[in-house]
Amino acid sequence: MKKLFAAFALFTGLFVTGCSSNSVDGAEQNTVKLGVVGENNEPWEAVQETLADEGINLEIVTFTDYNQPNAALAAGEIDINAFQTQIFLDNFNTEAGANIVSIAKTIIAPLGIYSDKVSDVSELEEGAKISIPNDITNGGRALLLLQSAGLITVDPAAGQIPTVEDITENKRNLNITEIDAAQTARSLQDVDAAVINSGMAVEAGLVPTEDAIFLEPINESSEPYFNVIAVNEEEKDNETYLKVVEAYQTDEIKEIIEEVYQGAFIPVWE
Repeated sequence: MKKLFAAFALFTGLFVTGCSSNSVDGAEQNTVKLGVVGENNEPWEAVQETLADEGINLEIVTFTDYNQPNAALAAGEIDINAFQTQIFLDNFNTEAGANIVSIAKTIIAPLGIYSDKVSDVSELEEGAKISIPNDITNGGRALLLLQSAGLITVDPAAGQIPTVEDITENKRNLNITEIDAAQTARSLQDVDAAVINSGMAVEAGLVPTEDAIFLEPINESSEPYFNVIAVNEEEKDNETYLKVVEAYQTDEIKEIIEEVYQGAFIPVWE
């Protein structure tokens, strides 16, 4: 968690609370700073256009990794963020002593196992190198995915956030390496397989439904992995932020998600 706290410290000197206001063509507008990870944000760009007609200027602030947007939100550098699963948010609050809450569900991004070396998980040989995200929630999710693929067994007592120490069976003696989630796609040339978040996979030009050699199943236990829109708790009833949610949770945005991401992201707000 050192990186998480370093990111948190980075933003603690910057404070902006609530929405700011500016004038566009003589009309007053509220500016809402939205934190996201990565550059592929077509749904939010459509929301941006919708909100502009309502006098809300949605400013999309992009970050390069998962450690930054919550720290920025907690410090007031941004107003709202949309990049993380509920379980990731819960863990951040616990570890950082923050008080960030979810105000809406957005999508689920199935985790996948990818490889430039093999076309099926059954082809992974003894001692194969596999990279997974190094943060506790995505890392735990990755280990559960490897278990679903029949590659390892983890201690059920660890729940949804097992660590490599919780692996109870590893018949192929897989060499599992933990690295920053943003580096997993880049690691493909150096490992036999990598567990990559769908968002990072899309950024790397991969299509999860086509390129993953094993894709995370979606079932009744998937809800902790639903992505959310989050704000600081004192702003959970902020009318402007709720308008952002309303503009996102539409059939138009659902169609954009389905068209642009081709199954990599699946709407879950209904």
